[in-house]
Amino acid sequence: MPKILVVDDEQNMRTGLKDNLEFEGYDVETANDGEQGLKKILENSYNLIILDVMMPKKSGFDVCKEVRKAGITTPVILLTAKGEEIDKVVGLELGADDYVTKPFSLRELLARVKAILRRGENLVMNESERDIKIGRLEINFNGYKATSKNKDVAMSHKEFEILHHLWKHRNSTVSREDLLTEIWGYDETPTTRTVDNFILKLRQKVEVDSNHPQVILTVHGIGYKLVI
Repeated sequence: MPKILVVDDEQNMRTGLKDNLEFEGYDVETANDGEQGLKKILENSYNLIILDVMMPKKSGFDVCKEVRKAGITTPVILLTAKGEEIDKVVGLELGADDYVTKPFSLRELLARVKAILRRGENLVMNESERDIKIGRLEINFNGYKATSKNKDVAMSHKEFEILHHLWKHRNSTVSREDLLTEIWGYDETPTTRTVDNFILKLRQKVEVDSNHPQVILTVHGIGYKLVI
């Protein structure tokens, strides 16, 4: 049974999400502010974290940043009342995997929860593909682990998914639209700028010189190609 943590300072929202997620068959824990949420994340294991952005003590952005800094790759869905694109981009750049803007429909949120958990299950690879060399990194997709020179490299769940998709289509061009469809997987997708921001972060980890990429190449006007 997938285990989900809901972190939100609004009691009605927290209780409503817990009740509905449990009705769908998930094991749900809650936290009522950013500090309590971060403590639970660092001390427990979850399959998904639903994280409100505007909270006392620690914002959802701060919690997400510290979680990724700690090397925790658990998928994160941000709940935000802000609709501006810059806020969405900031959240994704900090390591979130998805965002839902309040007010939202419960059906929409549940669809995204199911999509993320399903993609996590599908990411498991064959035994022969577990340890892969991509640029400066040694990647274990099965264990969501990345290392460089025997040192762990922090990567978000979404970064693993993007790199995995590029790996599966290595030496072929993958369009931005294909990445949006396959990785985010729903109709109301982020913009192609979001993809570019994630590729920029991946290059900083994969490439010897991210300003002159040799592994993740840009195919102008189309998308990207992972060259192995």
